[in-house]
Amino acid sequence: MENKHFDVIIVGAGVSGIGVGCHLTMKTKRSFTILERRQAIGGTWDLFKYPGIRSDSDMLTFGYEFRPWEGSKILADGPSIKQYVIDTAKKYGIDKKIQYGRKVTRLSWSSTEGLWTIKSTSEDGSNEEVQTAKFMINCSGYYDYDRGYRPDFPGEEKFKGKIIHPQHWPENLDYAGKKVTIIGSGATAITLVPSMAPTAGHVTMLQRSPAYIASVPSEDAIVKFARWLIPNGIIHGFNRLRNIYIQQILFRVCKQKPNAVRNFFLNRAKAALGEGVDMKHFTPRYDPWEQRLCVVPDGNLFEAVKQGTAGIVTDDIDTFTENGIKTKNGTFIESDIIVTATGLNMRLLGGADLYIDGEPIRINEKLTYKGVLVQDIPNGAVIFGYANASWTLKVDIAAEYICRLLNHMNTKGITQVIPRDHEGCRSDDESVFGLNSGYIRRAQKRLPAQGTKAPWRVTHNYLSDSTMLKYSPIEDKRHLELIRDR
Repeated sequence: MENKHFDVIIVGAGVSGIGVGCHLTMKTKRSFTILERRQAIGGTWDLFKYPGIRSDSDMLTFGYEFRPWEGSKILADGPSIKQYVIDTAKKYGIDKKIQYGRKVTRLSWSSTEGLWTIKSTSEDGSNEEVQTAKFMINCSGYYDYDRGYRPDFPGEEKFKGKIIHPQHWPENLDYAGKKVTIIGSGATAITLVPSMAPTAGHVTMLQRSPAYIASVPSEDAIVKFARWLIPNGIIHGFNRLRNIYIQQILFRVCKQKPNAVRNFFLNRAKAALGEGVDMKHFTPRYDPWEQRLCVVPDGNLFEAVKQGTAGIVTDDIDTFTENGIKTKNGTFIESDIIVTATGLNMRLLGGADLYIDGEPIRINEKLTYKGVLVQDIPNGAVIFGYANASWTLKVDIAAEYICRLLNHMNTKGITQVIPRDHEGCRSDDESVFGLNSGYIRRAQKRLPAQGTKAPWRVTHNYLSDSTMLKYSPIEDKRHLELIRDR
């Protein structure tokens, strides 16, 4: 067992962990390390390997603010994003601060020592190490890396073909000429369908209910043209700000005028699909942005359905059979391969146990302070990105706040910061993510609680969050207990 000490320990070397590490390098003098369970940088983008995997946010805002995404693609493929994160880590020397193959199992804070004790093991549970830090930042995301969500389907043991979950895509899967059924209607399903359709014999998307699907150009024409005339830094700054405002305005309009936005999306889908396609397969039961909006580059899903290489069935599953799926309304979908794109299992802190002064802590009973720190947890931050905009937008400003906080603590001799809710601001009626997607509803009891007002309320508004996290005073006597070095 080996002991090591750092000013800061970051858990996770994905988009969030690398981004936070870069900010710490640029803006503080604190020593830090990153504990990464996998053997590579990238997190989500290293784990998922299914055909067509890509971003569902535009890359100008998904890329880090301090290192502009230089491609003209609006939605980039997974390998390109992973390489971008790797290159960013190398550029700022973060790759030399990562400890690979370290699965964090326990996070323990001692108020007496003013330290986090972090236990980690190798993947098989052996080779335990104990490391300590003055501050802990969890960047491990919010879902279970070991298994995705997959309900048990009636009769699935009868099916003679292959059943695959996208989170565990097998290498070299041969689906050429095969009949493929993809169960689901979220971002993964609508990515898989047009990606597999040109090679497969036929692809069917089987959904219980449709999602809102918007077509976006595969490349940003303004960026592509402007690069001939204007320096890249200016182009990036202007267009990034443009896209941020578009995201925020769209979300607000969806909430204020849901019927108008609903009609807009449905009319666009109908125009792309042409005659002969039943719009019931593209007409959701909920209002826009009650669940995450799905986007497709150049309308590729619509085109696959229009050409007949892919089809959509909207119905509940009755049973699997030896060679396919029978739905409740009697439709039979012949299948050689079934892909269960049924979502994620949410799992906070990477599954590690959390203790404060020997007492176990349930993070779902806690509020988040400014969406970064956690109620009653000293010197600890949890990084969550946005649900209604690019994940990395929040990573950048959260990391900037943490750097300001660490520098302030150093200057003022502060050893502990502890968010305190003295007013009972917890709300049990809302999700901290503001969505009613299935994976959010299933995990409601595991997520941090939503607050009724600032600084405990998570608004998912980048513009207001940016002002708060970048410029608001660090000292907050009403909500933030500060313990100084005696």
